[in-house]
Amino acid sequence: MKARVTVTLKNGVLDPQGKAIEGALKSLAIEGVASVRQGKVFDLDLTTGDKAKAEAVLKEACEKLLANTVIENYRIEVA
Repeated sequence: MKARVTVTLKNGVLDPQGKAIEGALKSLAIEGVASVRQGKVFDLDLTTGDKAKAEAVLKEACEKLLANTVIENYRIEVA
């Protein structure tokens, strides 16, 4: 089973990397981008075929390692 975890900063948390990307886009004359927020994507191959179990394992992985839940949100997608 395949899964994707997307981790992003919570609203209100400063994103200096996103600001740097935004500035770089402007310096490259790429127009139409109002703001940038950066994040992380994890693609995982799971050994279980049970979607509920997979989601539980991924939630634990996010809470313990993949996301800093004080400043980040995460979204789990299981295919």
